Amino acid sequence: MIKPCLKRVAAVLLLLLLATSAQAQTAPKATWIWYPGDYEIWLGNQMQNRRTERGTFFPVFWRMDSHYVLIDFHKDFDLAQPEEVELRAEGQYNVKLDGKPLTGAPTRLTVPAGKHRINLKVYNQATPPAVFVRGKTIASDASWLVTYEDKEWIDASGKTSDQSATTWLQAGAWNFDSPEARPSAFKLPTEVRRAARVERNGQNMVVDFGRETFGYIKLHGLRGKGQVAVYFGESKEEALATETGETLEYLAVDQPQKGDRVTSLSKAFRYVNIRPEAGVSLDSVSMLYEYAPVAERGKFRCSDAQLNKIWDVAAYTMHLNTREFFIDGIKRDRWVWSGDAYQSYLMNYYLYFDTPTVNRTQFALRGKDPVTSHINTIMDYSFYWFISVCDAYQYTGDKAQVQQLYPRMQSLMDYCLGRRNKDGLVEGLAGDWVFIDWADGLSKKGEVSFEQLLLCRSLESMALCAKLVDDQVGAQKYQQLATDLKAKIFATYWNASKGALVHSRINGQPTDNVTRYANMFAIFFDYLSPEQEQQVKKSVLLNPQVPKITTPYMRFYELEALCAMGEQPYVLKEMKSYWGGMLDLGATSFWEEYDPAKKGAEHYAMYGRPFGKSLCHAWGASPIYLLGKYYLGVKPLTAGYATYEVVPNLGGLQWMDGAVPTPQGDITVAASPKQLKVKGAMGTGTLRFKSKSKPSCKGGKIVSKGSGQYELTLEKGREYVVTYQAL
Repeated sequence: MIKPCLKRVAAVLLLLLLATSAQAQTAPKATWIWYPGDYEIWLGNQMQNRRTERGTFFPVFWRMDSHYVLIDFHKDFDLAQPEEVELRAEGQYNVKLDGKPLTGAPTRLTVPAGKHRINLKVYNQATPPAVFVRGKTIASDASWLVTYEDKEWIDASGKTSDQSATTWLQAGAWNFDSPEARPSAFKLPTEVRRAARVERNGQNMVVDFGRETFGYIKLHGLRGKGQVAVYFGESKEEALATETGETLEYLAVDQPQKGDRVTSLSKAFRYVNIRPEAGVSLDSVSMLYEYAPVAERGKFRCSDAQLNKIWDVAAYTMHLNTREFFIDGIKRDRWVWSGDAYQSYLMNYYLYFDTPTVNRTQFALRGKDPVTSHINTIMDYSFYWFISVCDAYQYTGDKAQVQQLYPRMQSLMDYCLGRRNKDGLVEGLAGDWVFIDWADGLSKKGEVSFEQLLLCRSLESMALCAKLVDDQVGAQKYQQLATDLKAKIFATYWNASKGALVHSRINGQPTDNVTRYANMFAIFFDYLSPEQEQQVKKSVLLNPQVPKITTPYMRFYELEALCAMGEQPYVLKEMKSYWGGMLDLGATSFWEEYDPAKKGAEHYAMYGRPFGKSLCHAWGASPIYLLGKYYLGVKPLTAGYATYEVVPNLGGLQWMDGAVPTPQGDITVAASPKQLKVKGAMGTGTLRFKSKSKPSCKGGKIVSKGSGQYELTLEKGREYVVTYQAL
């Protein structure tokens, strides 16, 4: 039997244990912080300047910005008791407590009880100034406030304010959560991969790694004096084409004893052609696979084996092109292009839901003020950037990202609006690249309707973001501009006899040319009446006389427009034909462009170069988005999936089963012609479906909406099983 005094001791110890546990659970997590966007811009510069062509440095052709070299970080605290704080910085720094400078550059600081302010001012020309602060309750995180010493603290709406304001610009952060994890030292992880096949011809080797991959080549047992030429190829033909392949590396060898060497830069390849000079020998070859550690949460399986393969290869393509940022392709550019990234964001929401990569990419693309050109110099790419910020809020509910970017949204929009002509329309001016798509004979002259639609949606995005940061004047201004432009678009470009928006206006006169671009965007932007939608579907999207699209980039939007109009059976056939066509040719990742009329090595040529085409391009992975949004049928209705809808559409499949990630868990959907199973981890959902007979659901109330359409409200965490008969 325990004595009373021992009982009291045990009780005290238990209370102390519980208090310590509670404190551990509530203690803030310290992380490295910086001026928002600065680390992202610096890291983007590091990545994008790794591109080479045949061993020659190949930099981007747009303005590159840099970080601010002097940053002041601060935060106010109210402590119940004194606290010792650990301090770290990347750069030279000083520390102030309540405005009083401390001697030297201390790595420890004792903060007395009461109200206090800690300031760290950091200078670093080479890498972004960053700080790490950690105590029992004090921790550096995104709630700290920063300035680059412009003497004006900027609030979330972009207005200047004095230091008594409460909405100063907040620090940027990612996941560098220890003093040793310095942001400037970040590198993607690697892992060893072995070759699938090796062909030897003396000391020469052609190594096949089995499928498209990315990383460093490692040469084992290297000995001698001379040079080793390493030729990389996404195809075997490219690896063997020593004079015309896109990427290569020469390694100088001077080692009498056997040793290992690793190539200096990571590269894209499936095949590697190793050519040592006489006097140089090696035993074997492996690789260090370099990857972004993102978790694949989205899932899709169905009754069609080829479609399952398409999903798998699309997911692999997306993973290869997800690096420090979302890039265009892993072989050739390895750059951050806004149009490519916009599609990657959407695919990401249905595969990873990796918000940090979205945020980093948006900051890196936007760069700094003043604005002197369009993003990537491309007019449409500036517009995609605005739309992406609005989309990100809809999917993630991350208002903080909008607040950080809004001042930069304002200045970029001012630039775009300032380049309108006297009629309030945009057209390519000196220095502008009007891209739209890679297509032979596509006119970019005059006022292209496609560009006006993107500007209109950008203005609508600005209006929404302005409301989020409480800029009511801005919200009203941008919405009115959008309303006026939309009316002008249809007054100018809609051709009733053609049942479509014409492609452009030149010298004040609309042309008769009809292309797919503006018409398909008008559908999923919801700019058309039901009657106009049906006209466009017949006269444009299903009309073989309108020039076809050959890039996955614009097939993405064409198929989305058709899905938005309920044409999933048609789109399923198109996906199997287009992406399945690449698989039939042996593709292990999806390409930048696919034309089934081409033969053999013709498929590898682009830009006037025999191997110029990227065989692993981010925009080739669009089935991820289409299958998640329009077949599983999941999309947010309000920000961050607070409310959402599930509208499954089998599109001719016998069954399908999958998951769509959200901020707080997954939404799972399983569908067959006779049964639907749905479960959501967050928010309130609405299941919408059609049935020939009266459906049933145990524990759920199905509401008839007429004409065989039904709805069921989905509560968080519950699985619903609906018995029905598909129309």
